[in-house]
Amino acid sequence: MERPELSIAVERAPDEVVFHLAGEIDVLTVAKLSAMVNETLLEPEPPSRIVLDMSGVTFCDSQGLGTLVVLSRKAQHARAVLALTNVGDFLLRVLDITGLRSALMISSST
Repeated sequence: MERPELSIAVERAPDEVVFHLAGEIDVLTVAKLSAMVNETLLEPEPPSRIVLDMSGVTFCDSQGLGTLVVLSRKAQHARAVLALTNVGDFLLRVLDITGLRSALMISSST
């Protein structure tokens, strides 16, 4: 069985970092995502906004959802905003069902 991968492309603007995610966010890949977001928050001048572009995400399990909420809180502590964009219908449904939609900032596609 092929191991699902998560590829993350990073795009930097002066006050914003966008992570373009593609693949599956699950127990096997959340550590990679966490590490990248945490590193960004620990920079001497962290961006005020971190955007997770979810357009390429094909799957997100409970571990992935929990990680998104944790990262969102960490960003708040660092006085930054973590926003999800291009969230697919399936993920919005999951967020609604789990009641996590209100815990995350979801911006409509730009």
